[in-house]
Amino acid sequence: MPHLPQKPAAGVSRRTVARATAAAGLAALFGAATGTATARAATRLGPRTLDVSVPSAALGRSAPVRLILPSDFGARPEKKYPVLYLLHGAHDDYTSWTRETDIEAFTAGRDLIVAMPDAGPTGIPSAWRGGPDYETFQMKEVPALLARDYRASGVRAVAGVSTGGYGAMAHAARHPGAFTAAASYSGILDTTAPGVPAIMDAIVARENLPAASLWGNPVFNLLTWRDFNPRARATGLRGTALYVSQGSGVGNGGDPLPGILESALWPSAQGFARTLALMGIPATTHFYGGGGHDWAHWKPEFTTSWPILARALGVPE
Repeated sequence: MPHLPQKPAAGVSRRTVARATAAAGLAALFGAATGTATARAATRLGPRTLDVSVPSAALGRSAPVRLILPSDFGARPEKKYPVLYLLHGAHDDYTSWTRETDIEAFTAGRDLIVAMPDAGPTGIPSAWRGGPDYETFQMKEVPALLARDYRASGVRAVAGVSTGGYGAMAHAARHPGAFTAAASYSGILDTTAPGVPAIMDAIVARENLPAASLWGNPVFNLLTWRDFNPRARATGLRGTALYVSQGSGVGNGGDPLPGILESALWPSAQGFARTLALMGIPATTHFYGGGGHDWAHWKPEFTTSWPILARALGVPE
C-alpha cells in the first residue's frame, strides 16, 4: 500500500509546509541529505543555480555544466521541464551567460531548466580530430544527466554566441529534430566561406593547439569541414524554429577589434541565410549595421529572440 502524506500538524500553515518541502527537496538535490554521486558532484551557487561536474567518456575527463533550475523545482517532484541550452563563445567558458547576462533573473518563474555546458577553451562544441568530442558531450551525455537526475523533458532549444552560435546551428543541423528552436548571435555559420577557415585556425591557435587538431586541413580534409558546416548541413534544420542575427561591424566605434571580427563573419551569415531561403526553410533573421562581436550586442539579440525560443519550449514569453 502506498504511503500517504501525513496531515500537517495543527497551527502549521500549508504555505509553511510547502516551503519546508521545497527546502528539503533542494537540500537533497544539492547534497545536504543524500549520498548520491550526482549530489556530491554538484556545487550550489544560489537558490536556483548550481555547477555539476559530468564524468564524460567523450572528453576523457569530467567537465562542468552550469544549471539554472525552475523556481518550483523542489516543490514539484513529479514535474518534468523543457531545457534551454546556452552555449559560450571562444576563449570563454560555461560561466559566461550568468556572468554577462541576467539569465537567472530573466528565467525566474518560468518553468524551464537552463543548461550551460562546457565547450573547451575554443568554445567550438565539435568532435575534434583524434581529440575530445564536445558534440557528444553536449548532445548525449549532458541531456542524459538532465533527464536522469533533474527531470528534464525531451523538449529542448539551443542558443549561442560566436562559436557557441556555430554550435547551436551545427548541433541542430547535424541532429534533426533534437531541438525545437535554435538561435545564433554572431555565429560562425559557414565554416568554409572565404576567410572563415583562417578565423577558425586562429581561434584554435590562440589556445596553443595545432590548427589541424580540429577538423584537419581545410583543403585536404574538405569533406570533414563540410560535414561539420551548418550551411552544408542546412537541410537538417527544416522544422526547427530558427533565429539568426549578425552585425556588419562597420562603424562600431571604440575598440576596432570586435567590429573587425563581426564584419569578417558577415558574409558567412548572409550566405547561410540565403541557403535557408533557397531551401524554403523559414528563419527569423536580424542583420544590422554596425555592431561588434561582444555581449553588448548579443544581450539585446537574445531578448529579441526570446519569444521564438519560449514558444518552442512551451513556456511564457
